[in-house]
Amino acid sequence: MTKTTHFGFHTVAEAEKARRVAGVFDSVAERYNLMNDLMSAGMHRLWKRFAVEASGIKKGGRVLDIAGGTADLSALFVEHVGGSGEVWLTDINNSMLTLGRDRLLDQGTAVPVAQCDAEKLPFPSDYFDCVSVAFGLRNMTHKDGALKEMLRVLRPSGCVIVLEFSKVWKPLQRLYDAYSFNLLPAMGGLIAKDRDSYRYLVESIRMHPSQEELKQLMQQVGFERVGYFNLAGGVVALHRGYKF
Repeated sequence: MTKTTHFGFHTVAEAEKARRVAGVFDSVAERYNLMNDLMSAGMHRLWKRFAVEASGIKKGGRVLDIAGGTADLSALFVEHVGGSGEVWLTDINNSMLTLGRDRLLDQGTAVPVAQCDAEKLPFPSDYFDCVSVAFGLRNMTHKDGALKEMLRVLRPSGCVIVLEFSKVWKPLQRLYDAYSFNLLPAMGGLIAKDRDSYRYLVESIRMHPSQEELKQLMQQVGFERVGYFNLAGGVVALHRGYKF
């Protein structure tokens, strides 16, 4: 029997989801940063900086940025680890990875890059001090498998940070839904010329585990001292866990 999963609000074969997600990001890559600024009124930059600060990464640290896309987090991590550190920018999507790599090069920064699947990381065990994934976990078919891989490549006492859209504070739900399901796809159609992709991105947020559900999943795969911070009334949550 064919294994199925969700693609937004639709049920599709697992292999089909990977293809469709790739199509979404191939389509939106060129306008991805602009849309992020518009959709969040620039707040995504503050969320990402908070995530990097919360990682506690120090000079000389090793960082793996998964689903790093246009390299927002990688650029911040480079500032923290300095010349003696190591930051890997990775993404499963070549369009996004290329944009991120070129953006860093334009800023005078070169980091190693790898196009890879988060569920099958091509890195040794116990290597990184920090693994990050920002706004990418919800697009992964087997979130538990990806989290297990993140745990594997972390060294003991290392941490994972997961920045992701989450469950908004209930009094804000109606307003948030109206904004998400009406305005965001319209903006996607006008600016990125792809209304359907932004409709999927909105739906994928609703299908993602809640704050407590994701915390439990991280604990189940082996992370310890798992906690989270709600940002913007729960629109976004930052989860952090450690390997011991």
